[in-house]
Amino acid sequence: MVTLDQVKKNPQVFEFINQTEKILADLSFTDHGLRHANLVSERAGKIAKAVGLSDREAELASIAGFCHDMGNFISRSYHNYFASLLFHQVFQSETDPRELVIIMQAISNHDKKKEDMAFGNPVSAVAVLADKSDVHRSRVIAKTIKEVRGDIHDRVNYATKSSDLSVKGKKIILTLKIDTKFVSIMEYFEIFTSRMVFCRKAAEYLGYKFSLMINDFRLL
Repeated sequence: MVTLDQVKKNPQVFEFINQTEKILADLSFTDHGLRHANLVSERAGKIAKAVGLSDREAELASIAGFCHDMGNFISRSYHNYFASLLFHQVFQSETDPRELVIIMQAISNHDKKKEDMAFGNPVSAVAVLADKSDVHRSRVIAKTIKEVRGDIHDRVNYATKSSDLSVKGKKIILTLKIDTKFVSIMEYFEIFTSRMVFCRKAAEYLGYKFSLMINDFRLL
């Protein structure tokens, strides 16, 4: 069985993510490199355990979280499918077929259109929650404040001082601290509404309700 440690140490995976980080930085996207990969991986494992998945399912979620964006160096369009196929190419000989399918589903499912978002296993739902909840100023690649203000994605991420995803009772809660002097709450929803829909669907699949807290106010 492939482990998270093996995946993180695999030179091909490392290069896929490294090249993704470089290419998306050149295109002025927010961070999709090792920082994002590690955070999503860690968050996926944490949430998987919190909602009662097994240790192995939590590791599969962490693996999918680490690899989910590594297809971006090929193309931003359909990068989820490229990443899924790349994982198959690298690890097919050392992964149980059923686990291989679960990881590939989780990777490919993280960036589908709203109408196509469906979950075949809980690992996929956890991976979506971990990915879509990553909003933070550390995702903004070094730019001048003027440049940051000129891009709404950079602006919203830069304004987010802290971001935490937790499970309390039957709720999965995304808690954000946003500098409203830098960006309005409305601007957050302007670009992240679809992400919150994904999170709600993922939480419901797992048998939970999704809640959004911004600056101590419950908005969802």
